[in-house]
Amino acid sequence: MRCVAKGTLFIVSTPIGNLEDITLRALRVLKEVDVIAAEDTRHSLRLLNHYGISKSLISYWGEKEKAKAEETIRRLNSGQSVALISDAGTPGISDPGAVLIKRAIEDSVKIVPIPGPTAMIAALTVSGLPTEEFLFAGFLPPKQTRRRKVLSELSLEKRTFVFYEAPHRVLECLSDMTEIFGARRAVIVKEVTKMHEEVIRGKLPEIIEYLKGSTIAGEYVIVTEGQEEKSGNAEDALREIRGLMKKGLGRKEAVSRIAKEYRIGKKELYDRSLSGE
Repeated sequence: MRCVAKGTLFIVSTPIGNLEDITLRALRVLKEVDVIAAEDTRHSLRLLNHYGISKSLISYWGEKEKAKAEETIRRLNSGQSVALISDAGTPGISDPGAVLIKRAIEDSVKIVPIPGPTAMIAALTVSGLPTEEFLFAGFLPPKQTRRRKVLSELSLEKRTFVFYEAPHRVLECLSDMTEIFGARRAVIVKEVTKMHEEVIRGKLPEIIEYLKGSTIAGEYVIVTEGQEEKSGNAEDALREIRGLMKKGLGRKEAVSRIAKEYRIGKKELYDRSLSGE
């Protein structure tokens, strides 16, 4: 019995707005594969038609993702090659595609990345904020309680942050950041590579005021600076502990957070926070 060689799964990055932002290699792969697995075939047809590419398409959008992943795996196991694309950017990075990629790994299918444009890197390059190290946090939770918890957990991180946010939540998100991060420097990039691309720089409160007076629409990338290195001044640390406690944080948690930030012993700060009352 002849053994059929498995096909290859190509993870293809596609434009995030401007259709010219696609590599020659990506175009070649899309033309050569047997089938294209697209997040939304209606959306992807705009790109494919623009470059004269006609292929069999599988949609794995939303609830279809798990079932369509199995269909795609069967095709790969039968020897067909598949290009996985999302509506914009790279599949699996704040986009669907991870289910199929995981299944392909489980079935020992060869996976080849075809890199290309990504909104977070484009936003970082124009931000002017430190880029030696950064933390990509994707989309924050939509519910405020959970979102604020995540931001609190990140508040002491010293690396630059990159977030994605939807237009209907961008002001709420920035307000939570201002309350938890303070008036840090930030950059908002709206509609990266698209016709109405806009870069807004300033402190978080300044950006909020600007957005309140403008039309909020499209997709947003938020880049913020990390926590600045604090000096070891115990009095300043105690003031911050009292401020956190007034916001409802327990003494132990407040001390633990500030001790790390100021590089002061937790026991020393805890005892001084008690004696200061």
